[in-house]
Amino acid sequence: MREYRPDRLFLTKYLFYTGKGGVGKTSTACATAINLADAGKKVMLVSTDPASNLQDVFAMDLTNKGKDIPEVPGLTVANFDPVSAAFDYKESVVGPYRGKLPEAVIANMEEQLSGSCTVEIAAFNEFSTFLTNTEIAQKYDHIIFDTAPTGHTLRMLELPSAWSNFMDESEHGASCLGQLSGLADKRAIYGKAVDTLTNSDKTTLILVTRPEEAPIVETARASMELQQIGITNQLLIINGLLDNPTDKISNQICAKQQKAIESLPNELTLFELYKITLKPFNITGIKNLRNLLRTDSLHLLLEKKQCLNYPKIQVIIEDIFQSNKKVIFTMGKGGVGKTTMAAAIAIGLAEKGKKVHLATTDPAAHLENIVQTSKNMIVSHIDEESELVAYKEEVLSKARQTMAPEDIAYVEEDLRSPCTQEIAVFRAFAELVDDTESDIVIVDTAPTGHTLLLLDSTQSYHKEMEQSSGDIPNSVRNLLPKLQNRDETEVVIVTLPETTPVYESIRLQEDLMRAGIHQKWWLINNSMLASETTNPMLIARANNELNWIEKVNELSNNNFALVEWKTEELKREQLHTILV
Repeated sequence: MREYRPDRLFLTKYLFYTGKGGVGKTSTACATAINLADAGKKVMLVSTDPASNLQDVFAMDLTNKGKDIPEVPGLTVANFDPVSAAFDYKESVVGPYRGKLPEAVIANMEEQLSGSCTVEIAAFNEFSTFLTNTEIAQKYDHIIFDTAPTGHTLRMLELPSAWSNFMDESEHGASCLGQLSGLADKRAIYGKAVDTLTNSDKTTLILVTRPEEAPIVETARASMELQQIGITNQLLIINGLLDNPTDKISNQICAKQQKAIESLPNELTLFELYKITLKPFNITGIKNLRNLLRTDSLHLLLEKKQCLNYPKIQVIIEDIFQSNKKVIFTMGKGGVGKTTMAAAIAIGLAEKGKKVHLATTDPAAHLENIVQTSKNMIVSHIDEESELVAYKEEVLSKARQTMAPEDIAYVEEDLRSPCTQEIAVFRAFAELVDDTESDIVIVDTAPTGHTLLLLDSTQSYHKEMEQSSGDIPNSVRNLLPKLQNRDETEVVIVTLPETTPVYESIRLQEDLMRAGIHQKWWLINNSMLASETTNPMLIARANNELNWIEKVNELSNNNFALVEWKTEELKREQLHTILV
């Protein structure tokens, strides 16, 4: 595996960086842009990442117009705010109908356009300009995008029915209809942009991942999706490899990373493979971005900062126990450890005498290896795949009764959206929450606020239009009011002491607030600061956690707990080590 040095590679004009949140794709894109500009190339860097901190990186206000960076001659940077762009885009679609349609219909339209799919479409709407503008193409040697569109978005752009206004015909139950409403005038530009993306002579897709199982699996999935629609010119970067282990913890990390690399899925072995070693600093500031791709060793003479007496997970367990909450959700992005934390909370409550029903949708969680059914504990698993298949077939069966084949294709594509998976398991969640035999139901994956509001607004829409909503079970219909009752429900946001997981958790919290769901506790998992490492590199990383711990402290009004980083898989015996 070679070191990633972009100035020594033959690279196409357009470079798209993609990867699971928190793997370092923005940092890698920025470091690449600086590296190529330092080598004498004219480079434009375009960010569409909602969690982007480009303005901090370059210490200047940035817009979507592009600004030259004085410290890096030849580099121009443009920064989009896709969330704001999505809001403007949503208003351009919904605005003309305000005052003309009933409020329930407007609410439904707004919620249809509030999901992650719409944010991505809005971002694609913005950066299509850079893919199709001949003046920009002539001015720059390389145009770098730090976030790539997903296969779902690109496939949707190719469907004729996607360009019609589906908003008034959403009876078939699909999840995120109408993202492209009102964009018919952009269809030619989008077509040209997609052609550029699939041209291997012009575009390279750079897959960025970490040497860990969950990000690698997600990267393989994204790679296959994009290959299927013609984006085949790809290369793979594994970011954050730890060199020179010196203690027990660093040796365990290196062994775990090596195992993940050796188990690389076959579809990823087809591409050139590069590595970026773990660095001891936060990847902000031009100096640090230049050092990210350095291959010489960095001398570390660091003293580990003191880990203050931060609250531990027991404070969350005690609060839930004392408040007699009935429904507990652990929520967070993939890879933050929400399944393990749900299990730890369940064990703690069961040991206090509560009858607990612990459920997961994670097929890789193997809860039976972590906890076992006992006197006070029921453990169950929702088969997410079978729920998803059944839901899709139900929706399509209903749609086929009234829709033309080209419209069915749009429904099929819409069912690939992130919302669909949540809706598919939502009914199983609702049945769990209706469990009257247990004192507490704990679920390790929850529907987002957007999904809850989507179902709620669709139900109101159907009622307003006097259409049947009989396919919505009572358990689902009654769930949102139950989740909005702070005396019954508690949401624990699980995150990591790092930039992207914290920013993604902030968006999750805002999503829940929009749905009227009270959320109190945050749980910071895998803290290296709380560990006993003596490895210089890991000490440096641990010291960098302090800013994010303080950020979570602020966001949670001091309602948070810290869990020490662990290498070994946490089974029942090991879980007790974080409960003492």
